[in-house]
Amino acid sequence: MDTVLVLVQGYVRKTSAGEMFASPSTVLVKSRDKFILVDPGANQSFLLKALADHGLSLEKINMVFLTHYHPDHFLNIRLFPGRDVYDGTTIYRDDRETAYSQKIPSTDIQVIATPGHTPEHASLLIDAPDGKYAVSGDVFWWEDGQEPSTDWNTLLGLPDPLAQDMEALRTSRRKLLEMADYIIPGHGSIFKTGR
Repeated sequence: MDTVLVLVQGYVRKTSAGEMFASPSTVLVKSRDKFILVDPGANQSFLLKALADHGLSLEKINMVFLTHYHPDHFLNIRLFPGRDVYDGTTIYRDDRETAYSQKIPSTDIQVIATPGHTPEHASLLIDAPDGKYAVSGDVFWWEDGQEPSTDWNTLLGLPDPLAQDMEALRTSRRKLLEMADYIIPGHGSIFKTGR
């Protein structure tokens, strides 16, 4: 079984001056002897502090998984030179690209295509001792102070002003709600699905 740890809870904050501050939930998955960092985010100090608080250095991270290509989700990737970077279909190692499917190689972590927010969006499904976790990236997200009710109708109907295909996004949301016991949203706190 794998372990799942939310290192940094994702947030989206808007100021009265019109600025926005955003960084996603950054999740550490330990699978066998590998440390996989999901969506390293944009706030370097939050990430470094969270790793240090758990006795981890940057060098302990074996690979980085990106749910999608919005900069708030990947800017901190610069802290991990030489590591393999995964998206939903490809492993990037320097200038080499290697296709893969269904699971992150050498792990039991399922990779689930979850388009809608962006076409390439992918989520992870992880079996942990206390249940199945979906690291959902921006399939689910909300601004600070707008945390929704976690009934399925509310979650399926959440607005997403950045979504590229709302119908595909609703399908992806339903898929994760049906598969997972817990969902870690891209921005906001973890919630139980009640499935």
